[in-house]
Amino acid sequence: MAVRFLWKAATFVQRHRTAALATSCTGLLVAKLSHHIFPEQTCKLLHQFWTKGQSVELSERLQDLFHDVLKDAGVASALCYRAFLASGFHPVSAGISWLPSGSLVGIPANFSTAEDRQGIIDHVVMINDKEVDWESKEGHALKDALTFSLEAQKFAISREVMYLQSNSPIIKAAVAPIFLAGTFISAVAIKQHLGLYSSPLALRVVFNLIFAMIGFFCYHCASDSVSRSLDYRADRKAAAISKDYARGGVEFYDKILSRNRILRALMGKQGQRMYAPSGNLFPGSLFGLKHTPYTSRRDLIVNILNMSQELERSD
Repeated sequence: MAVRFLWKAATFVQRHRTAALATSCTGLLVAKLSHHIFPEQTCKLLHQFWTKGQSVELSERLQDLFHDVLKDAGVASALCYRAFLASGFHPVSAGISWLPSGSLVGIPANFSTAEDRQGIIDHVVMINDKEVDWESKEGHALKDALTFSLEAQKFAISREVMYLQSNSPIIKAAVAPIFLAGTFISAVAIKQHLGLYSSPLALRVVFNLIFAMIGFFCYHCASDSVSRSLDYRADRKAAAISKDYARGGVEFYDKILSRNRILRALMGKQGQRMYAPSGNLFPGSLFGLKHTPYTSRRDLIVNILNMSQELERSD
């Protein structure tokens, strides 16, 4: 029964290759962008900060901070960007600014001040089912790693804004359908060139599987490369706003690395599997890095600062 169904499906795809490819690529693109097309129903719902069973609104100070960043970044359509208070330890973002749903930036609770009573020291943080003791040596170190200066907060928010403003979500989402189409078209062209369409079905199946694996591997490599390029571009644009932003960027990534090293120690074996001794995240799979190394992102901004200082000296 299953073989018969697969045979019919293969026959249908063979007869309607163009329509099947267009539908598959469109569906894949929409699936990849769904997180950004509906940011309220996805990003905000997933990352919203809650306490005592209720969502917490963004404080007035953080609202002002967000608007200051939009102004410094020169965002023309500031009304298309909205902020909310997010859980976690650093900003998140989603959305496409020119769509009706706009863009959302989640500002973490640890960006709040102690006076807001939403800062990290006012909340329970559990690691390995144990509450972090903020008065312990590790607690003090973690508290310091989670407390950012105003410049670091501005950089962290601005790099999310720059990421969205550059249409990075669309570029990143387009990689998958492009490689799907490229793999499909290349496979068809090679089979026609080698005359495999007149060969036994088993040979064509083996060829398709091998070619699909090659395409899958190439997609992961390209996806990693594109993700890193987009992250670096957002960092460069945020650091280029001013020297204060650039210095804030160095502090931001330094503290992320410090936080990860502390978590690596506190979490034991699980932490050693998640975090490298440097503070970078270990690859999420054999085929991809998944996360752009924080050390390289920090070094990029350090180089920008050094180049700026050298130019000033030469002048």
